Amino acid sequence: MEQRPLGLSGLEVSRLALGTMTWGTAQDADPEDPAAQLTAFIEAGGNLIDTAGVYGQGAAETILGELLGKVVPRCDVTIATKSGVSAHPERRRNTSRGHLLRELDASLARLGTDHVDLWQLHVHDPDTPIEETLATLDYAVSTGRVRYVGVSNHTGWQTARAVTWQRSWPGRSPIVASQVEYSLVQRGIEREVLPACLALDVGVLAWSPLGRGVLTGKYRFGRPSDSRASSPQWGRFVSAYLDDRCAGIIEAVATAADGLGVSPLDVALAWVRDQPGVTSAIVGARNAAQLRSSLAAESLYLPPEIRLALADVSAPSLGYPERH
Repeated sequence: MEQRPLGLSGLEVSRLALGTMTWGTAQDADPEDPAAQLTAFIEAGGNLIDTAGVYGQGAAETILGELLGKVVPRCDVTIATKSGVSAHPERRRNTSRGHLLRELDASLARLGTDHVDLWQLHVHDPDTPIEETLATLDYAVSTGRVRYVGVSNHTGWQTARAVTWQRSWPGRSPIVASQVEYSLVQRGIEREVLPACLALDVGVLAWSPLGRGVLTGKYRFGRPSDSRASSPQWGRFVSAYLDDRCAGIIEAVATAADGLGVSPLDVALAWVRDQPGVTSAIVGARNAAQLRSSLAAESLYLPPEIRLALADVSAPSLGYPERH
């Protein structure tokens, strides 16, 4: 699998990353499946594994930690985790120094490692001064618990502010990555986040590049009873992209797939993976078989005319001041 540099850093990561958001969340899930997923991912040449302290209320990190050393040596993978989301009902976003460091230490304990390769602010917290939050990132790096730092789910101005603040004084840890949702049915980052990342040389990690599963085409003719859209846990998450606009995009993807002799999944994933500014697309799966289908897209390169056609049919609404 192709390796790409992450922003202005010496870290190289696979252009497809393994997502673990669903690990430990499904009651009927096969407990051996995460091991099978990790094995398939490593065999395909991947090295970047994405997780977070809140995934499965810590279960995803725990499962990953149990697999390190068994399925793959710790030194052969790049672990990216996130902190900043709180379980407190009155303050869901918390990037204060105390909360972040407690969460980081808890993540390290669950992962069974003394450091993470990439630590990201999961959200922007308007109630904590940015100076305090970013100084905490610096402290985590200086103490050896973190190698590189990034942001996630930040707007364009929030991303640019954090990046320029860190670059404004020697010795601060640079923001090297921005993890954001990006797919043919969700291209909102193209308004300001992606231009900011391109201008500032920040690597984009695209989560949900398959549009929360809808771009696989599985919902073209209804909602399968065993799909996420039909489950109480994930129904609202998926249903956001089951409207008429997205249906048109999905049909265009399916048409392109038919013409190329591949699956809609391959087309949708390849489109995001090779967008300017994207370092890696994060793929998650319910099981190892689904993951292998995603990894099969590694060899697909979309012809320019198909890329342009898909970009046209899925173009986001832009106006002032993006266009003037």
